Amino acid sequence: MSQIEELQQRITAAMDRIGQGLELVAGKGGGADPAETAALREALEEEQLANQQLQERVRNLSERRQVDHAAAEKAESDLKAALSRFDGELQALRKANQLLRDNNQALREANEAGVAEPHLINKAMLAELEGLRAARAADQAETGAVMAELERLIGNAQDAQNAQEDA
Repeated sequence: MSQIEELQQRITAAMDRIGQGLELVAGKGGGADPAETAALREALEEEQLANQQLQERVRNLSERRQVDHAAAEKAESDLKAALSRFDGELQALRKANQLLRDNNQALREANEAGVAEPHLINKAMLAELEGLRAARAADQAETGAVMAELERLIGNAQDAQNAQEDA
């Protein structure tokens, strides 16, 4: 982008020099060669057209940069939300696993005492099911976070490729 700005400055300087030359020629009272004057005017018009085109390109590039920035902010926000969901699911998984360990400990103690406690077996099975559900939800949240990051990376790669094609 700095190259475009540099070119724009050079073109503007060239247009100024051409304009000064035209003023100098016009100030001589018409003693200038008409062909030279016409050539200078044509060169000035070409430089003005080139300057307009460069200004349009600079405007398009800054608009694209703003769009890219907004897309990056949205991707970052989506990724943070996915990571937050993942963290919540991971906490649920830890809680379910702790419940499962506690129930299994109670089951072992009842078994050592020779007391059959069917409700402890049921609690252990429910805790195990809850643990499996929490593990599945954590896996889904992790997959969602990975997919969000991959989509962002693919989008950045496509944007870079489009920008390269435009240049």
